Amino acid sequence: MKKIFDNTLLTNRSYLFSLLNGLDTITLRIKRLTIGTMSGTHRPEMGVMYPFSLATSSLFGQIIWNNTMQKLFLFDFDGVLVDSLDVYERRVKLCLEKIGTPIVQSRDDFLELFEDNFYEGIVKKGIDLAAFMNASRAIPTKDDYDQIELFAPIFPVLHALKKDNILTVISSNVSSVIHVILSRYEFNGCFREVLGADFGYSKEEKILHAMNLFRKERDRTYYVGDTIGDIKEARMAGVKTVAVTWGWHSKEKLETINPDYLIETPDDLLKI
Repeated sequence: MKKIFDNTLLTNRSYLFSLLNGLDTITLRIKRLTIGTMSGTHRPEMGVMYPFSLATSSLFGQIIWNNTMQKLFLFDFDGVLVDSLDVYERRVKLCLEKIGTPIVQSRDDFLELFEDNFYEGIVKKGIDLAAFMNASRAIPTKDDYDQIELFAPIFPVLHALKKDNILTVISSNVSSVIHVILSRYEFNGCFREVLGADFGYSKEEKILHAMNLFRKERDRTYYVGDTIGDIKEARMAGVKTVAVTWGWHSKEKLETINPDYLIETPDDLLKI
């Protein structure tokens, strides 16, 4: 009996991994390279044949299987991993006031900015993005970010997910701030990569970058967010969308965007 596993981790092009029952033989083809066992015969048109032991073949087969089955989970930071609404709202309002465009007068005004990409949203409202970012950098961060609390129930779930999957943070916040907060609570090791505003403003582009970085297809990639804007950008990137109800936008608001998954507890992530 022949089993064939598709995998995209090692190469952008597809290859076949064949395991023949009852034979100490495994064949891996990547482009023009074939690795086999038993005879070690050289076939110039296919590549070079190298002898493997059965144990090596079994181990290699397990690696291929694990890589194929891994999912890529991309997490928003604010509202999903940490409770930062009060801090983030206060800082945005202060930045807008400093540049003379106080467009946020209420929490509803603030949350409306996240119905699309945050940075595109403020530009559409006439905000000078460069001036806004300069004002943001001029505001001391330590006191504010010391007030941010982790959303504790999600972290046991992250530890469970990372065993068999790849976890990454994609956020509108700054990468250095995210690293500091995660390190403070000793959770930095959960994530293979952190892509913040310093990497780019578009979450769609950061999602595509992460997929390319970890060689994952769209149907194995999940973006976990808490706002309508998160779900829109993930959908534009073509990945699975997971909306959480413990974040900034209400369950009722999130239902209007029809995410692939709408979850109410972190444990629900383990069922995806």
